[in-house]
Amino acid sequence: MNCNLNIRGIFCNRTLNLNAIRAIGYDMDYTLVHYRMRSWEHRAYNYIKEGIRLTGWSLETLVFDSELAMRGLVIDTQLGNVVKANRFGYIKRAFHGTRPLEFEELRRVYQRTLVDLSEPRWHFLNTLFSISEASIFMQLVDLLDSGELHGCIGYEEIFRRVRRCAEEAHMEGRLKAEILANPAQFVEPDEETSLALLDQKKSGKKLLLITNSEWSYVEPILSCAFDPFLPKSLKWRDLFHIVIIGARKPDFFTLSMPAFEVINAEGLLREHRGLLSPGHIYLGANAALVEESLGLSGEELMYVGDHIFTDVNISKSISRWRTALVLRELEDEIAAVDQFLPKQAELSTLMETKERLESQYCSLRLAAQRIQHGYGPRENAKIMDLQRQMSELHRRILEIDSRIAPIAQASGQLLNKNWGLLMRTGIDKSHLARQIERYADIYTARVSNFLYVTPTAFLRSNRGSLPHDPECLPKEASKKEKSHRRGGAKSRQGERAAL
Repeated sequence: MNCNLNIRGIFCNRTLNLNAIRAIGYDMDYTLVHYRMRSWEHRAYNYIKEGIRLTGWSLETLVFDSELAMRGLVIDTQLGNVVKANRFGYIKRAFHGTRPLEFEELRRVYQRTLVDLSEPRWHFLNTLFSISEASIFMQLVDLLDSGELHGCIGYEEIFRRVRRCAEEAHMEGRLKAEILANPAQFVEPDEETSLALLDQKKSGKKLLLITNSEWSYVEPILSCAFDPFLPKSLKWRDLFHIVIIGARKPDFFTLSMPAFEVINAEGLLREHRGLLSPGHIYLGANAALVEESLGLSGEELMYVGDHIFTDVNISKSISRWRTALVLRELEDEIAAVDQFLPKQAELSTLMETKERLESQYCSLRLAAQRIQHGYGPRENAKIMDLQRQMSELHRRILEIDSRIAPIAQASGQLLNKNWGLLMRTGIDKSHLARQIERYADIYTARVSNFLYVTPTAFLRSNRGSLPHDPECLPKEASKKEKSHRRGGAKSRQGERAAL
């Protein structure tokens, strides 16, 4: 299995001993089964568009643009914007409709505003399923602003209509029916996933399928995705100790919902009481019943899914299960970052030079200030000489800025030309990265990446870095810090005496 081990890695936020995990629950869509995102979301977009058109709005000119939105963005229904925030909630990029907000406008609109997902105006794009909704929302904002959405009272109404039409498309099963009619067009097979699950099963772990999808969709899709890659004697159902469909996550983790057993291939249901039995298929049920049936609880179980809230946040917060997030776009992100490494090294070198020159400039400016106002330790120099040196440093800084600008712009367009990287906002972590860091013990791009760690591996998180750690300091600052530790106290005493 030749691969880029970075792309195929499993990344650890909190140390996790896989040997201590006795059962693993898996979501299905975009977790065990990956879809060709553009094909899926294009069809979802068209169904949303059709649903909205039936309410009376003319949308013939709208076409799906997969670059308009990405997972991890936040819709601001109060202002009709889509924004990208950093880990602290500060908004670093924003679009009003399909128009990007320039720096000054962005600062004016959001300088006193932080993204707080507990407020009703903010709607976090949790999964890849959100991209079609966000794209058409942005386009409809343009139409509203131009006066083409008659009878619409605001951006909140646009969002409600988009969300309602998206849910109807899923609930009515039209999108899934189209996928079932031609799975090859939408499903992206991964032959290694079956082997990864077999490794876990044969190592003694109980595997569970826990999905919100219904039986009429689960059975044919998993047959398509798994059966061709399993030993001839096995089918996908043989991988799982228990199968739970129609789980209604997040209620699955928070409520004591009843269980029904699926008793035939057509999906006929029978009410079930008592513990869940191995090899059976159930609709509904709940996390507490799963724990009781397995004789396990809390950190003995792990849940693997693609949805920050319904899969990872809730299972971690309520059930205290260990958590793994599948972030399909991570492969493209890592590949883009790897390809950009030579330019990133050049950018880092230029930034180090700029920081050194800026430090020199500030020191000269302070020296001139002290001479001018007659206080503190005074340099043996004239203000005119200092200003001449400052002028030269300023010229060099501007020249470096002209070299930095195009590289920094290219860096900001990696992965997505409008929004940049998924996990970063500039040099900081994105709001999505903070959510992942907070709720996902581990994260990876696909389930088959478990092949590259054994089922009994001990996954250790990296030592968390702090801005004052020596390895995080600029080289010049690190040298100064060492010098400061040796003679800093005497220097401060001398400066106080001069005052």
